[in-house]
Amino acid sequence: MAAAEGDFYSAAMEWHFGPETGSPFWLSKADSLGFDPRRDVRTHADLRRFPNVVGELRNVPVEALIPRGYGDRPDVIGAFDSGGTTGAPKRVLLMSDWMRHSLTWKSLRMDDLGFPFDANWLTIAPSGPHIFGRLMAEVTRMRGGICFTIDLDPRWVRKSLALGRTEEASRYADHVVDQAHSILEQQDIGVLVVTPPLLVRMAESDRLVDLVNEKVSVIMWGGAHLDADTRAVLQGEVFPKVRLCGQYGSTMILGGSMERAGSGKPAGQCVFDSFSPYTTFSVVDPDSLKEVAEGERGQVVMHHVSKSLLLPNNLERDLATRVAAPAGALGVSVADVTPVAVFEEAQVIEGVY
Repeated sequence: MAAAEGDFYSAAMEWHFGPETGSPFWLSKADSLGFDPRRDVRTHADLRRFPNVVGELRNVPVEALIPRGYGDRPDVIGAFDSGGTTGAPKRVLLMSDWMRHSLTWKSLRMDDLGFPFDANWLTIAPSGPHIFGRLMAEVTRMRGGICFTIDLDPRWVRKSLALGRTEEASRYADHVVDQAHSILEQQDIGVLVVTPPLLVRMAESDRLVDLVNEKVSVIMWGGAHLDADTRAVLQGEVFPKVRLCGQYGSTMILGGSMERAGSGKPAGQCVFDSFSPYTTFSVVDPDSLKEVAEGERGQVVMHHVSKSLLLPNNLERDLATRVAAPAGALGVSVADVTPVAVFEEAQVIEGVY
């Protein structure tokens, strides 16, 4: 693996820091890094040498993020924002080659988890500036289904909660759940994509619970944390006929990871494996930023290294338990993900996403 790891990072650094192929953003930073990525980055651990530049993505013109190697007409799907949980959103570009590559991997993981093929999906997720809804619509199409969508505005909900307007946020959640009720009554739905807060809200309706148990074979949750006890109740008592599967990711890695097949049952750790070597995780002590030992909890650091984007060493807003990655994978896997209370001097409010 060591040779393959070295070859991967060598090729990636040549691409992102080569004058003919690198992005204007990274080429402009090369001289200030204090090391030469083309010479000095050969391992996953070397990614920690990079500064965390994610905060700069609030203001960088997105064109500066496109590697020159894509030529004059790069196939850009669009610009997407982070959730804005901790302030002004950051922006990244989704390239078509990365979307195909990452969703093909994700679809294979869904096969491992028993997702049906040719099934219709109901996706309750933010679209618009958020990448989540777009990726779910694309993966539904790849797997032969029709995607029914209900949009979310997580920023409005967070703003309402931050201002103490909890009734307003609650009415918004009811408004979303009512739309889900209508689609589940009228259409054939095999996969439900939903955030944990909204799934819990749906579980309060006997009729909705019956509809999900009758029609849906997989509930894929994500976008917010779900503790093991709640997941055990939802799986064992509320939706016993439906398989619950989690996904965990970030716009800053242009996608997400899937729950490891067989984990989280009945109430064990829900383990998330990354799309190594392209998207990887580290878990660090929040104060020292040194990596914690296996089995210990710390703050998640995400890395994205692909042809379309270089974004290493991004300290995320989440805490998680470090778990050994699958054999041959780089970085670590994570389990029992929860948000930190305060991040970048802002209170973290998950809301509905």
